[in-house]
Amino acid sequence: MLHTTNGVVLNYFKYSENSVIAKIYTRKFGIQSYILKGLGNKKTKMQKAFLQPLSLVEITAYHKENKGLQSLNNIKSGVLFQSIPFNIYKSSTAFFLAECLSKLIKEEESNPEMFDFIYHAIEFFDLSENNNSNFHLIFLLQFTKYLGIYPQGILDENAVFFDLYEGVFKVLKPQHVYFCSVEESSFIRQLLNFNFNEEERIIITNETRKKLLTDVIEYFSLHSFNLKNIKSREVFIEVFS
Repeated sequence: MLHTTNGVVLNYFKYSENSVIAKIYTRKFGIQSYILKGLGNKKTKMQKAFLQPLSLVEITAYHKENKGLQSLNNIKSGVLFQSIPFNIYKSSTAFFLAECLSKLIKEEESNPEMFDFIYHAIEFFDLSENNNSNFHLIFLLQFTKYLGIYPQGILDENAVFFDLYEGVFKVLKPQHVYFCSVEESSFIRQLLNFNFNEEERIIITNETRKKLLTDVIEYFSLHSFNLKNIKSREVFIEVFS
């Protein structure tokens, strides 16, 4: 049976001479792998343009439960990007976050709340005229809410150490190595509390931003979401250096 749903493209790869397989996070069916055939014809070649990382699309596809590979009937743009494909900083961020999401999202079932957070965050990112240098940190930290690992103790101003292992802001320095310094903990608290349109209020140096990204990746890894082998990470960091 054919279904139509919105989706966020995470990645794609060539499957054969005339077909590709795309991993798409959909609103109706969670994360799915779709095969797009017939790349030899003009229509399908145009559709391939919609498969760039974090593209917001509308797809029509056949869906069968417990099937590893679904058949994509049609794909079109859900939101026509204004800046992401044309801005090296934004396109690098898109590649990085798409790779992160492909590792973080495991659900092959509908999660509208999670989907809407991702979809609207990308919409904002595309239209934003800010420098967006902190967007990836705000996105990843706030995404923890949908994975069940949102940090605790944020409201306690005396809790100045963020314990990565326990996921809690603490008053006393933890007795292990998995925690953030007072400065880094303060920034993480701000990034968790601020909306995307407030990111310009958080002034972070490039060096500190790199440390914070390392902390965030460590946090995910300590809580069973391994982001340490993200291939686009080094290129992404280099672009913002």
